[in-house]
Amino acid sequence: MIKTDILIIGAGPCGLFTVFEAGLLRMKCHLVDVLPQPGGQLSEIYPKKPIYDIPGYPSILAGDLVDKLMEQIAPFKPGFTLGERAESIQQLDDNSFLLTTKEGTEINAPVIAIAGGLGCFEPRKPPIPNLVKYEEKGIDYMVKDPNKYQGKKILIAGGGDSALDWTIHLADIAEEVTLVHRRSQFRGAPDSVAKVIELAENKQIRLITEAQAMDIIGNDQLSAVKVKHKTEGEFWVETDHFIPLFGLSPKLGPISEWGLNINKNAIEVNTRDYSTNVQGIYAIGDINTYEGKLKLILCGFHEATIMVQSAFKYIYPDKKLSFKYTTVNGVQGF
Repeated sequence: MIKTDILIIGAGPCGLFTVFEAGLLRMKCHLVDVLPQPGGQLSEIYPKKPIYDIPGYPSILAGDLVDKLMEQIAPFKPGFTLGERAESIQQLDDNSFLLTTKEGTEINAPVIAIAGGLGCFEPRKPPIPNLVKYEEKGIDYMVKDPNKYQGKKILIAGGGDSALDWTIHLADIAEEVTLVHRRSQFRGAPDSVAKVIELAENKQIRLITEAQAMDIIGNDQLSAVKVKHKTEGEFWVETDHFIPLFGLSPKLGPISEWGLNINKNAIEVNTRDYSTNVQGIYAIGDINTYEGKLKLILCGFHEATIMVQSAFKYIYPDKKLSFKYTTVNGVQGF
């Protein structure tokens, strides 16, 4: 059995940063993640996607951010159980928790921090005939390596941040980029919308709004996507790759059976310390919900910082919490 101070479920950016904040308070952490490597969605789905809202980094690739976080927490020597799903929890006589993974690994801790992002997720797929036939043959639901599209024709469908960001990023890589969105208005950040419109006006991309993909054709490989426009009717767009980016369908999985208050696939928390209705269990990052919630990595970092302060007081009620600034003492001073 593995013993630790804080058991973190989810080794994404928020889970990793929790290790750093807990380490400053001399608390040990162990992370469990169903994915085979740390980083969560940043590593699994879009390691080469640039992120623009991390303080101190005008732009940083998602995979590079994971590397920096791993470097930051290295002095605190966290434990990892990767490639295993958190399955069940049991509260012991001393009020600590015993978590058992699907593979049978047991981890004991007085505090659990759920940082599972969107939980177990799968991409939302458009209702297009024969879609499955062309998966891995021209259809991608996520961009893992932008260089795959070097010199290729690509068609992206979607109107959120992911569709906008990849349209901007791939405009300089692919031979031709077409963005199709069923509305004239976008859901993404205003700055990204402005950049996409500018690219379209400069003929660097093709922008088709008030339209949606309806059908696909090809022999052994995708060759074209049929688009239906609100006023112009149906027409085919030749493409090597079709990338529908309609988000992910989150599923909490076994966590939904742990007696936590759940609201629309998210865990309700108290914003005082991001605690759940079960004493000793916290939830941070995209997996939690509260009034005014923003699903941003930097917000998850804030939640992790506040949470570990509360966790320290819960684990050591008789100890005085002495908060120190790393700018004064440095990591080695803790």
